[in-house]
Amino acid sequence: MRRTAGLLLTLPLLLAVACSSSPKAAGPATPSTASAAPTVPPPVGEASPMPTLSGGGFGSKATITIPEGQQPSGQFVVNTVTDGERSTVNKGDWVTVNYTAKDWTTGKDLPSSYDDNGKPQLYQAGSGQLVPALDQSVIDKKVGTRLLVVAPPAAAFGEQGSNQLGVNKGDTVVFVLDIMESVPQDSVLTGNMTQAAATLPQVKDNGKAPVGITVPAGEAAPADLQQAVLIKGEGKQVKSGQTLVLQYTGVLWSNGQQFDSSWTHGGAQAVQIGTGSVIEGWDKGLVGQNVGSRVLLVVPPALGYKDQAQGSVPPNSTLVFVIDILEAV
Repeated sequence: MRRTAGLLLTLPLLLAVACSSSPKAAGPATPSTASAAPTVPPPVGEASPMPTLSGGGFGSKATITIPEGQQPSGQFVVNTVTDGERSTVNKGDWVTVNYTAKDWTTGKDLPSSYDDNGKPQLYQAGSGQLVPALDQSVIDKKVGTRLLVVAPPAAAFGEQGSNQLGVNKGDTVVFVLDIMESVPQDSVLTGNMTQAAATLPQVKDNGKAPVGITVPAGEAAPADLQQAVLIKGEGKQVKSGQTLVLQYTGVLWSNGQQFDSSWTHGGAQAVQIGTGSVIEGWDKGLVGQNVGSRVLLVVPPALGYKDQAQGSVPPNSTLVFVIDILEAV
């Protein structure tokens, strides 16, 4: 939960859709309203000429070689280099992708998630937040797949280019995409759930719906942050600065009323943790937990919204959350 209403999604700005150069557009990128967005051609599996790949395979940086002296076909090519064998990516899934990129027009290598300072890209497939080369190419592909994508301007950075990447307007860009993970929006945790101490809220699993949370009658709200692991995950440990994919439900300690849930926002949501983007109770309570865990947090006002009202949350409220950690990137 953010410090203000709603949830934080940190867009991978380098690969976001092109935006106006106005200073007001310095945030998460949206298409410019100055002109209509170009029509993205339907993808094809192969076209001539094609780049070639060398170097490491899936999960490592590729070396992209552009055919010398040849112009791109102008088609939007999504070519499967190697097939994955895990779950299929559907529209709306939270997908994690590692990538290598090269500007066909200039021959320049572009920043890669495999670089020393690079980071994997976590985004919702088919949401329109990233360039179509990433946004559309992964849909209906399996986790573990490597794709070679030749993106004409309409599927890359259009007629505006990308100053951050050094891509000129109208350039064709080549991507090699490794689909690392995919989390459907309706994902839920499985496993045996243990209850917290009797002095803390009790939780009922409701499947693909908000969990039931019962605040103990007659108990005073705790003054300090309380946390309990109800399902112990076996995944990687959450680190400060990561983006998490979560299911969550929040109720007020005072009356047990639900005030928010990821399920009312369409399912799993993405938040950045440990950076002050969410309430302090989440930063303190989720960093260090394991992916695959269900965590109960009782957040005192000082680590929540303090003396500020937030929607249906009164000032100085103690908040109760049950949070499922589905992924960390």
